[in-house]
Amino acid sequence: MTPRRVVLWRHGRTTWNAESRFQGTTDVPLDDVGQAQAERAARDLATLTPHRIVSSDLERARATAETLAAMTGLHVDTDPDLRETYAGTWQGLLRDEIIATDGDTFRRWLAGEDVRPGGGETRTEVAARVSTAVLRHAAALPPGGTLVIASHGGAVRSCIGTLLGLPLEHWTALGGLVNCAWSVLEEQPDLRWRLVEHNARSLPEEVVGDEA
Repeated sequence: MTPRRVVLWRHGRTTWNAESRFQGTTDVPLDDVGQAQAERAARDLATLTPHRIVSSDLERARATAETLAAMTGLHVDTDPDLRETYAGTWQGLLRDEIIATDGDTFRRWLAGEDVRPGGGETRTEVAARVSTAVLRHAAALPPGGTLVIASHGGAVRSCIGTLLGLPLEHWTALGGLVNCAWSVLEEQPDLRWRLVEHNARSLPEEVVGDEA
């Protein structure tokens, strides 16, 4: 039986991404580059014939998802549980500004510790919120169905770590997603999930002779 598949898709670039400004839950739109990235990625993802598209309700993710909806004729459902990490006082600050004002917490956060960025959400809180939402939407798929989730880099990586059952200290082994890249999870017969593509901008292919 063809497994159910979840595509976790990071939004396209924003001006704040280009400036290395911490976005968190701030509702920043795509810039022109981000819109072009979304349209290019959507052409590939449309060939997977998704059954559903669900997006974070933040504009940058929703606009990314809408490009795929326009190519597939599907509706985009939004879910605030797919939002990026709320990062409190860090939101809107440049990386150097965060280091200057809260450098110790920032370094611990980069190292993967479960701290509160800017007094906001911990990684495990984000992971629980996002993974619960993804599983809820995936449960509505038919056998062999594909769900595309348009979300955010930190939210996606935390979700993947949780769905794979990885300990928190190993989540940083998953590289961050570049703008408009995606990761693909497939459900296994025992209902666990396997990561078959990560930080990809190409479509998943059958693995042949991976131990050769």
